[in-house]
Amino acid sequence: MSSTAQSAAPTKRRWLPSFGVQVLIGLVLGVVVGLIARSMGADGVDSATGEVDPNWLTETLTIVGSTFVTLLRAIVPPLVFLAIVASIANLREVTGAARLAWKTLAWFAITALIAVGIGIVLGLVLQPGNHTSVSSDAAAAPGKTGSWLDFLTGLVPENVMGLQASAGGDGSVGLSFNVLQILVVAIAIGVAALKVGEAAEPFLGVVRSALAVVQKVLWWIILLAPIATVGLLGNAVASYGWDALGSLGTFAIAVYVGLALVLLVVYPTLLRLNGLSIRQFFSGAWPAIQLAFVSRSSIGTMPVTQSVTERNLGVPRAYASFAVPLGATTKMDGCASIYPAISAIFVAQFFGLELSVFDYVLIAFVSVIGSAATAGVTGAVVMLTLTLSTLGLPLAGVGLLLAIDPILDMGRTAVNVAGQALVPTIVAKREGILDETAYDAPRRGAAWREDEELVTA
Repeated sequence: MSSTAQSAAPTKRRWLPSFGVQVLIGLVLGVVVGLIARSMGADGVDSATGEVDPNWLTETLTIVGSTFVTLLRAIVPPLVFLAIVASIANLREVTGAARLAWKTLAWFAITALIAVGIGIVLGLVLQPGNHTSVSSDAAAAPGKTGSWLDFLTGLVPENVMGLQASAGGDGSVGLSFNVLQILVVAIAIGVAALKVGEAAEPFLGVVRSALAVVQKVLWWIILLAPIATVGLLGNAVASYGWDALGSLGTFAIAVYVGLALVLLVVYPTLLRLNGLSIRQFFSGAWPAIQLAFVSRSSIGTMPVTQSVTERNLGVPRAYASFAVPLGATTKMDGCASIYPAISAIFVAQFFGLELSVFDYVLIAFVSVIGSAATAGVTGAVVMLTLTLSTLGLPLAGVGLLLAIDPILDMGRTAVNVAGQALVPTIVAKREGILDETAYDAPRRGAAWREDEELVTA
């Protein structure tokens, strides 16, 4: 091989451990630093607000973690918009695009139904509402609730990028985005570009170029993940600890057992039934799963989920760039299936209310369909309130569970993201479009492979 060819090979940074090892080191350091911060206690109480002032180490961890999540969330709107428009334009090269969409939705429903079934069984067997020492004084209705009308209103874009502004009490204005609305706008523009035909090629060329630039910026952000892991997990340990688990121990065990069964039994079984290596899937999806665990945000993790689904798991970009963003808003086996099922049974048992067979059918229905109904305001609490209100259970029961919600949210989000990578992989395999060479390739410890560079051990 010539020296020119050798110089064109990807540069390997051997002085750094692999990306996965870096994040694992961050996990360990996060726990250690978080415990140190917790042992330091608080700096005092704000005389004006009455709120506890965190110590300097906890505050530092909070800033480090929240800055990373903010960077991820900032890049999500342009990434989703550009990726969806580009992928729809590329769908002309994918046979049976409509069939892919329907099969994706079908597998979303199948896995959600299995997850909610596991949640119901665990709730009935472990009876968390009858084995708790939490006081009824903690019962309180949440400030935000779910509604079946949220799905319809969430579909209508308020502006071209789905951005929303809200005024703060201090006069500041905050911006947020609705991924569901961004999806609707991007799909409409992508389909319009297809209909226009050749005249839209200059526009699509700009979209593809802009997408390449955004993905490069995303790569730089992801390289910060190991440092961010220390901040995110350290803040969780320092702020919440594990003290609150005592009064809700059985409930927490039921939730995590359900999450483990879905992640380590249901998903591997589906992979094996479809002729896919279990080890290769988890090693390929691991960068997204571990980031979801510490960030507690499916939306914030979505760029990583999409990247590993394409590059590690071999799902075609035209399909993955559509399926993963859709899954990030509507595919939540942890938050929308297992957790609401166990929580609804907990609330019913705690208040001494009997659930009928029809009520359990309603729990399954809300879990399979309801995640779409709350897609504009995603969150486990919103999904739980939708389930409780549908069953006629007291919304005040939500307050009983909020003390340990951050601890449970880590596991819930990890399962959400694993499912968001799993379904496109299975559908691509069944449709014969999965790049099995990429799926079965050695992982080399990278989050994903870029065209120009590869971070390896």
